Amino acid sequence: MAEEKPSVLIIGGLGYIGRFLATHIHTHALASTLRVIDKQLPQLASLAPEHEPACSPNFLQADASREASQARIFDLPPTASGAQRQFDYVFNCGGETRFSQEDEVYKLRSYQLSLTVGKEAAKRGVKAFVECSTGQVYNPSRSPQKETDKTSKPHTKQAKWKLQAEEDLAKIPGLRLVVLRLPHVYGPYAGRWLGTQLALARVYQSREPKETMKWLWSSELRTNTLHVEDTSRALWMAAEWRSKNDRLPSGHSGPTDRIVFNVVDRGATSQGSMAAIIRQIFNIETGFQNTLVNAFAKMNLEHVVDDVNDDTLDDWADLQEAAGVRDNGSPLSPFMEKELLRDADLSVDGGRFEGVVGFR
Repeated sequence: MAEEKPSVLIIGGLGYIGRFLATHIHTHALASTLRVIDKQLPQLASLAPEHEPACSPNFLQADASREASQARIFDLPPTASGAQRQFDYVFNCGGETRFSQEDEVYKLRSYQLSLTVGKEAAKRGVKAFVECSTGQVYNPSRSPQKETDKTSKPHTKQAKWKLQAEEDLAKIPGLRLVVLRLPHVYGPYAGRWLGTQLALARVYQSREPKETMKWLWSSELRTNTLHVEDTSRALWMAAEWRSKNDRLPSGHSGPTDRIVFNVVDRGATSQGSMAAIIRQIFNIETGFQNTLVNAFAKMNLEHVVDDVNDDTLDDWADLQEAAGVRDNGSPLSPFMEKELLRDADLSVDGGRFEGVVGFR
C-alpha cells in the first residue's frame, strides 16, 4: 500500500524562498495538503504566473508571530471518520528579510515568529520542523565554515537573531527541528543581494562616457550562493530526512542541542566570479577599489555607502522612466545596504548535508 503523502504548512509562503518551495511541492504533487501562510495578500506579493497555482488557492492570511493566530494556522479539517489531523511538515521561511533594521524589528518579526510557530509545531507533534537560517551566523572566514565552527560574530543583526532563534527553538521539548543555514539565495526574480548588483550594473552600462564598476575589498571575498530551486529541493529533503531520523549519524558533531546543515552550491562564489559574470552580461569594465579607498571605506563605511547611493539612484529613476516603469513600480533597485557591504566572507561547507541527506 502506498504511503500517504504528507500534509505541509509553509510559514512566510509568499516570500522569495517560500513561493518557490510551494511551487516545487505543488508541481511535483508531493503533499496531500498544502497551506501557505503570509501576512500579505497574494494580490500584493508580485507573484509570477508560475507561482499562482501553488500559492493563491492554498493561501491563508495570518500573522504567524502572534499566539492568537496559531489555531487558524495549524487546524486542519478532521478526517471522514472524525479523527483529528495535523500537519506533518512545517517549513519556516518567514521573518524580516530587509537588512540594516533595528534589533527590535528582527526580534519581533524573525525571532518571535520562529519561537511561536515552533512551540505550536511541538505541541501538535509535527514530524519535521524546518527552520531557514543563514550562513551569516558564522564568524567571517575565507575557509568554508562547517556546522561545528564559531558563531560568536554573526555578520548582520538579521543573522544574530536567526542564531538566537536556532538556539531557543532547540530548547522546545518535543520539537523535531532541523536547521538549514543558507548562503545568498538567487534565481529568477531575485531582489536584494543579486538584484542590487544587476541594477547597479545596468546603471553603469547606461553611462556615457563609460565607467568601471568597482567593488570594495577584493576579488577573493567569498559570497557563496545557492539557486532557489536547489534551495526548495534541499528544504524538502531535509524534512523527509528529519521525519525519519532523531539524530545525526555517528562521527558528525556540531551544536549538541540541534541538527544543523549548511546548504550551498560548489561554485565557491566570490566577488571576483560575480564581477566576471557581470562584465560578460553587461559588456562593461569591472574591477576592485585600491588599498587606499578600501582603508577609507573601513573607517567610513556609512559615508561611502551614502555616496554610492546618491550617485546611482537618480540614474536608476531615469532608466525606469525611460522604460515606462513609473511610481517606484520595480522591485529592483541599486540601493546598497551598509550591512551587505561589510568586509566579511560568506563561505560555508555543505559537505555534511550532501553526505548525510544525499543532496546534490
